[in-house]
Amino acid sequence: MHMSDALLSPSVAFAMYAASGAAIAYSVAKMKEDELSEKKLPVMAVAGAFVFAAQMINFTIPATGSSGHIGGGLLLAAMLGGAPALLAISAVLVIQCLFFADGGLLALGANVFNMGVIPCLAVYPLLFKPMMKKGRTAGRLMSASVLSVVAALQAGAFAVVLETLASGVTALPFSSFVLLMQPIHLAIGVVEGIVTGAVLSFVRQMRPELLESAEGGVKLPAGVPMKKTLAALAAMTLVTGAILSGFASSYPDGLEWSIMNVTGSEELEAEGAPFESAAGIQEKTAFMPDYDYAAPAENPAVSGTAAAGIIGSLMTFAAAALVGAVISKTKKGKDSAARA
Repeated sequence: MHMSDALLSPSVAFAMYAASGAAIAYSVAKMKEDELSEKKLPVMAVAGAFVFAAQMINFTIPATGSSGHIGGGLLLAAMLGGAPALLAISAVLVIQCLFFADGGLLALGANVFNMGVIPCLAVYPLLFKPMMKKGRTAGRLMSASVLSVVAALQAGAFAVVLETLASGVTALPFSSFVLLMQPIHLAIGVVEGIVTGAVLSFVRQMRPELLESAEGGVKLPAGVPMKKTLAALAAMTLVTGAILSGFASSYPDGLEWSIMNVTGSEELEAEGAPFESAAGIQEKTAFMPDYDYAAPAENPAVSGTAAAGIIGSLMTFAAAALVGAVISKTKKGKDSAARA
């Protein structure tokens, strides 16, 4: 559900940057207060890398000619807590935008809001956490995952429709667009919810303390070993990015499919200085546009998709780890100053 620049007017795009920026600032402040611990930093980095790799796998929605991929915001929130999850998914979206030309640069603020702020700061605390307070059984974990992901995707899809409406994109009439966006993202949400529930059930079997820590907004206990869990998530990331990504569906995703059924084309075009400037920046920064080699070599040892999955996951790991480390160091500095 990565929006392209042509779906937004510059004014709406800047407004969404402001909204997402405020949410990120809130999340940083929240992490400095009570949601960050040294033991959570590697989880944040590995989980972010896994979501990057998992987003590369588009699964076919039967009988529609469409496909979908997981958003990952709810999955990250359940493992990390809402605030760290928003920073992790934001790192994923920034890297996808700048280095793989996935999603527009002007639309980045909207994509962070639709795919990050909504699931991490709204759906997770308002729906997922209350459901899990009744007991962390396997069945409740799966049902909470499916219902929460569906709610997040429905809200995110509707936000896309509202953003195009506010932008005056006349090629996408509100009634026609919303009647396509909501049902297709309902189907995508059910699949993503099942995948999310399965991954969280795996984490629950290995380290239930991780989910408990996220739900309670507290630090992981010092004596909880995390090496096996981190190794398992890292292995899943490698397999997903290097192997499974090669089996992704070639059908357009839910947003592209909806646009195509309204306009006859998967993408819209926009003219003007802001759009040209954003496109020019992406052309310079995206070294693997569309997750492939910019200049494909004959008989490459590793496919472009596999290479993109590995490189992107490593970049996300590094970015998420750096963000967490900087916040942790700042928090320690303030704590030391306060004690002094």
